[in-house]
Amino acid sequence: METVFTRDTKVRDIVIRVPRSDELFKTHKIDFCCGGNRPIHEAIEEKGLDEASILTSLQSLYDQAVDMKALDEEDWTSAPYSILIDHVIHRHHRYLVEELPDLSFYVTKIFRVHGDSHPELAELHRLYHSLKTELEHHMVKEEQFVFPAIRQYDESNMETDRSAALSKIDELEAEHEEAGNLLKQMRQVTSDFTLPEGACTTYKMTFQRLEQLESDMFQHVHLENNIMFPRLAGEA
Repeated sequence: METVFTRDTKVRDIVIRVPRSDELFKTHKIDFCCGGNRPIHEAIEEKGLDEASILTSLQSLYDQAVDMKALDEEDWTSAPYSILIDHVIHRHHRYLVEELPDLSFYVTKIFRVHGDSHPELAELHRLYHSLKTELEHHMVKEEQFVFPAIRQYDESNMETDRSAALSKIDELEAEHEEAGNLLKQMRQVTSDFTLPEGACTTYKMTFQRLEQLESDMFQHVHLENNIMFPRLAGEA
């Protein structure tokens, strides 16, 4: 079990290194932005919290992130459609369902606080929320219509069911392309997520999580565009 922090690690460093630690800190009202330049044990003591419990929870969040990364590296090229679909839903869709609204809060926050001196944050805010809306609609379409059609073919192996599933694929690929364009524009407007001098912890964490979102989307779309859909189209 790898440990990337100790009780003496600063709060601001933990929130950047440990995915979703900000949610734990918000729950316990631990300031990780302006008050983040102090050891985690001091912040825990100030709030009267149990240090062992908080550190264990943080380690658990980190271990979960490591486990998910390892899962992404599995060979999915021969997995049954039902298994691949379950992976996409439980790994990538769940990540988006949890991350999109939380990240929206931070993208809005840095725009509100720093937008006057960094006008590019207004465009980032617009692009991000266009992406958020696009992905939310896309996930509903996949889970309610497309994936059930592919599962039906996986069970029946009938050509009529394969054709029904294939009829829905072009629209999904177009939506993937639109999401990719929005991610590309977000990277361009932020100069590859380059932080301004003196960026606060929230600013740093927001840009890091935007890059993580981009990385997850690349893996997510790869599984569908390069593995699931071509297999479906190529079967006879």
